[in-house]
Amino acid sequence: MPDLTPHGSRSVILTVAEVIDETADAKSIVFDVPDTMAESFTSYKPGQFLTLRIPSEQTGSVARCYSLASAPATDKQPKVTVKRTVDGYGSNWVCDNLTPGTQMEVLPPSGVFTPKAFDQPLLLIAAGSGVTPVMSILKTALATSDSQIVFFYANRSSDDVIFAAELRELHAAHADRLTLIHWLENLQGLPTARALATLFGPFAAGHTAYMCGPGPFMDAVHKALADAGFPHHNVHTEVYNSLSGDPFADVELEELSQDDQAEAAAVDVELDGETHTLSWPRKRTLIDIMLAAGLDAPYSCQEGECGSCACTLTEGTVEMDNPGALDPEDIEDGYILGCQARPTSDSLKIEF
Repeated sequence: MPDLTPHGSRSVILTVAEVIDETADAKSIVFDVPDTMAESFTSYKPGQFLTLRIPSEQTGSVARCYSLASAPATDKQPKVTVKRTVDGYGSNWVCDNLTPGTQMEVLPPSGVFTPKAFDQPLLLIAAGSGVTPVMSILKTALATSDSQIVFFYANRSSDDVIFAAELRELHAAHADRLTLIHWLENLQGLPTARALATLFGPFAAGHTAYMCGPGPFMDAVHKALADAGFPHHNVHTEVYNSLSGDPFADVELEELSQDDQAEAAAVDVELDGETHTLSWPRKRTLIDIMLAAGLDAPYSCQEGECGSCACTLTEGTVEMDNPGALDPEDIEDGYILGCQARPTSDSLKIEF
C-alpha cells in the first residue's frame, strides 16, 4: 500500500503502533509519532481528541473525532479508544481495519474538555466509551497532583468495563485519593437522576465535575448534579458528534468588498498569553480572521459540533449560526464558538 499524503496543511500521517482489545466491542489504537511531530502529540491536554480521516466508498472519506485515552504525563504515545456502535460507520471501520503498520491521516489534538487546573477535588463521571477522555483526565490528576478524585463509571455489565484492569491498578496505587464507583446496569438497573443525586450530593461543595457518555445518561447526570447542588460553572460536559464536513481541507475564504472591510468590527483576541488586535468583517467568522492573520487558531470541524474553538467573549456581542457544542449554561458563562461567531458590535474582546 502506498504511503498516504495529507489532504491539507494541518493534517499529518501517523502509523498505528499497536491495537489493543479492551472489550469484545472496543479497541485502543496506539500511534507512532515521528520526531518531527512529537511536540504536537506529546503536549496535548488531557481530555482532548484526535480527528481521523476514514476512507469511505460513498464519499471518499468521513471525519470522526475520537478521544485520547492516553495522558501526556504518563504515556509516551497517543492512544485513542473506539467502541463499535450499531450503525457507526467510522467506529466499525476502525475496529475492522486498523492493524499495526496501518497509516492514518490525523488532525492534531484538539478540544476544550480539560481541567484548567488539577490541584482541585474532581468528580469524574463516565458511561460506556465516554470513559475515554475521562480516563486521560484521571491519569493526569493522579500523576501531577495530590487532589482527591471520585470516579463514577456506568456500564451494562462487568464485561463492558473498558480499562477494567488499569482502573484496578490505579485504585490500588492511589487508594488514599481515588474513590472508584462502578455502576452495572445488569445488577442495578439504569442509573436514575434521583439515585445519582444521592451519590453525588456529598461532593457538591468542593468537587468539580467532568462527564462524558450517551445522551440519556448525560441528561440524568445533569439533573442529578443540579439537584445535588453543584454550581453549573463546576459542571463540564463532553459531547460526541459526527462531522458531516471535511475538516482536513484547507479553508478558502471569499474576497471581501470594500464596504465589508469598511464596516468591520475591531477585536482583541488573547491567544496563548498574547493579545492580537484584528479587523473582523461581519461576514466572516472569528476562526476565518484568525487564520487569515496567520494565527494558530484552535479548530477542527468548522461546523459548531466539536467545541474545539470554544472561547470566552469578555466584551461585545456576536451571533452564532450553530451553537450546537455549547450548553445553555456555557453560553450564559460567555462561551462562544469561534467557527460560528460573527460580530454584532463594533468592538469585542475574546480569550482562548
